[in-house]
Amino acid sequence: MKHDHDHDHNCGCGITPEYVDLARRRVLAGAAAGAAAGAAALAAGSATAATDEARAEYADPETPGLPQVDMEITPGRTALVVTDPQIDFLSEDGVTWGVVGESVTEQGTVDNIERLFAAAKATGMPVFISPHYYYPHDHEWQFEGTLEKTMHAIGMFDRLGPLNLENFEGSGADWMPQYKKYIKDGETIVCSPHKVYSPAQNDLNLQMRKRGIDKVILAGMSANLCTQAHLYELLELGYEVAVVRDATAGAKVPEGDGYLAAIINFRMVANAVWWTDDAVARIERSA
Repeated sequence: MKHDHDHDHNCGCGITPEYVDLARRRVLAGAAAGAAAGAAALAAGSATAATDEARAEYADPETPGLPQVDMEITPGRTALVVTDPQIDFLSEDGVTWGVVGESVTEQGTVDNIERLFAAAKATGMPVFISPHYYYPHDHEWQFEGTLEKTMHAIGMFDRLGPLNLENFEGSGADWMPQYKKYIKDGETIVCSPHKVYSPAQNDLNLQMRKRGIDKVILAGMSANLCTQAHLYELLELGYEVAVVRDATAGAKVPEGDGYLAAIINFRMVANAVWWTDDAVARIERSA
């Protein structure tokens, strides 16, 4: 259909900039899924833990060269924090599946995040979500880093506005369907969105401090981006942080393996690096 006017919220035709952004994201999501057919096929038999091959490929050194530290879970002071548990990162329908799908599948990330949600809810551990959303005004930034530019170009995490949930359900910005019963239970704290990678611009720190939290079990997407940035920011703010290594994943691109980069840094700076099995057992014992 041909239109002979400039489109805005008042023209009445419905072809607003937000409509165009969402349409572009749907198209690109289909392209990404098609390009990732091999990875998507692997995901059909999703595992509840990292594959043996992934455990071997990313195994810890047999003889560590650094001091080995750990974190104790203290009831009332420890929370589960999950970054970006959203469709665009974790679903075959998401716009990033073509680059993160292999790692998500290898690590069993989707199921492992759910296991953490279930364990935390069963024991009454507080759960915080630090989501990633972009609103139309965020697309007007005058400078961007490489991946910021990429995310904006593909419409990743796009919403119509901070007070608008139209078209949110089932979009790339929405929660993974299997997580909704945990996130929408009336108890989970959904923080304001972080805009680049870390929680420096959202209210995660405030919400946790107001509840007396000073220890964090950290999981979510993506390993070397938002999850790692949350780790660094929380450490700088004085929290103890244990990262659940197979409840995250990273992009694999010609520039490198994002998951491997993250694991190296997790080992160097986190207070603990756990597998999901270990994390769940620790959460259960702490109740």
